[in-house]
Amino acid sequence: MKPKLAFLCILFIVIMTSGFGCKFIDSATQQKMQPVTLNYWRVYDDTDAFSDLIKKYTELHPYITINYRKLRYDEFENELLNAMAEDSAPDIISIHNTWIRKYQNKITPMPKTVKLVYPIERGTIKKEVIPELRESKCMTVSELRSKYADIVYDDAVIMVTDSKTGQSEEKIFGLPLAIDTLSLYYNIDLLDNAGIAQPPKYWNTEFQQDVKKLTKQDINGKIVQSGVALGGSTNIDRFSDILSILMMQNGAVMQEGDYVTFHLAPPAFVAQKINPGLEALIFYTDFANPIKEVYSWNKDMDNSLEMFIQGRLGIMFGYSFDALTIKSRAPKLKFGISKLLQIEGSAKQINFANYWVETVTSKSKHPDEAWDFIQSMADEKNVSAYLDYAKKPTALRSLIDKQSEDQDIGIFASQVLTAKSWYRGKDPQAAELIIGEMIDSVNSGAQDVEYVINLGSKKVQQTIK
Repeated sequence: MKPKLAFLCILFIVIMTSGFGCKFIDSATQQKMQPVTLNYWRVYDDTDAFSDLIKKYTELHPYITINYRKLRYDEFENELLNAMAEDSAPDIISIHNTWIRKYQNKITPMPKTVKLVYPIERGTIKKEVIPELRESKCMTVSELRSKYADIVYDDAVIMVTDSKTGQSEEKIFGLPLAIDTLSLYYNIDLLDNAGIAQPPKYWNTEFQQDVKKLTKQDINGKIVQSGVALGGSTNIDRFSDILSILMMQNGAVMQEGDYVTFHLAPPAFVAQKINPGLEALIFYTDFANPIKEVYSWNKDMDNSLEMFIQGRLGIMFGYSFDALTIKSRAPKLKFGISKLLQIEGSAKQINFANYWVETVTSKSKHPDEAWDFIQSMADEKNVSAYLDYAKKPTALRSLIDKQSEDQDIGIFASQVLTAKSWYRGKDPQAAELIIGEMIDSVNSGAQDVEYVINLGSKKVQQTIK
């Protein structure tokens, strides 16, 4: 710690343990200098990923202590809800982008300003560091839109109506440190053996021919090597994301306002009698249909990531963190990563976003300090250290060009600006299960595909209500 900041820490202690400071520091500043502890809960990242950020922030605000806790994904929500019920909730949490509206009543939006104490150097001949209470402006919605990829505004900014005045205003409910995007993983050896020089770029006939070349069955018709992990549900990682992006790329509107609409033909498609969401569902499930030429998947096969690690899967779709898993478990596997497939001839690219936002719980007794710390972490000059350590693609527009050249995360970062998502109701996990049921129903052949997608849409709608 720098000498001047160390001096400020001592000064704070003196003020808190005696009346000496009252003579030269006003009461408002003294009150703000009382010890503050911020409890910060996250999943996935270890403490080391944030140690430098926390150290840098607490050196500037020595009266603040930040306790970081990493939880498992499968325990996070239960732990959080229990803590809130017992009035022992953390101050700062990280929640998935699809959970923001679900947690809207349990988190507090970013205020317009925050008040914190800073060490300020004063004097000319005899310099001294004294504490000063400052009111700082927080990020505005306009600034968020200019700094971050569009998906952040779509997900993290919510229109809030004041119950007293009746006036509505957009509020920021979270800031991301990173944004991941769905990409294509391919086994280089399997593609080479099949005579495929380059991974496919489009969901076209060439891609389907590649899948046929890569898929192998034994004499009993059992698939022993799959061309692509498509067509199924629970044994394909991120099956709902893959089907969702297929629908979106094909022209389906996943929802309008509070209404789920992926089962409907948008106005531009009505005259052509085309239902893009329905077509995407059929295209996806064809890969699990034994009578189709692209048949390459079924419900009895191993998990898609496991098959890829075992060298028995040509192509799968995943996020940047999957690369770390593959490298650690199959260090000799030769694989490549390329951009997510698009629809050939489409006027624009559409990719799929998967990310978490940092936010402040409504139970926090120190929202100013909590939101200030989040803004500090997310700031470009600070977040770069986290992104480099964690090997994650940025959410900031200003860092995308630099990251696009990175060998490990360049592909994922290059897709951030065109990444989309959609609100899956107050129970995203339930919506994912419903999408899985849709896929399974089509694969079973027991019901008409149009009936299946209409029923699935109604069920997801219930989670939104």
